Amino acid sequence: MAGETNLTRLLLSMQPILREGEYVFCTLPDPSGHDLDPIGFFKEEEGLTLILSRSQAEAAGLPYSAVFTMITLSVHSSLEAVGFLAAIATRLASHGISVNPVSAFYHDHLFVPMAQAETAIALLHKLAAENSTSSP
Repeated sequence: MAGETNLTRLLLSMQPILREGEYVFCTLPDPSGHDLDPIGFFKEEEGLTLILSRSQAEAAGLPYSAVFTMITLSVHSSLEAVGFLAAIATRLASHGISVNPVSAFYHDHLFVPMAQAETAIALLHKLAAENSTSSP
């Protein structure tokens, strides 16, 4: 099943869900010897970046610089959709909220600072409502 590519439909139907939990980004040159269950990871030249629950990172003694919450956009977005994450990041940035987006096959997931989670959710709902008037 192909994901949605129409920007207006994506924004209108994104249905953001604020997930429970606290998440952190950590890096390891080599993850061997650690019993970790990351929700995501990415290999870079400098090491492996892990997205972990805060409790896992602390239990493993891994340093992190910030604590995030995860917002899942429920719409099945295409990996080839143009402008969806740009529109979201722009809206959040205009209110001083950083966002670390992660795109998976079915959904996009946004990691925003814990302290700004409720504001981010409200802004995303407002962005969706604004697009209901220009629905195709």
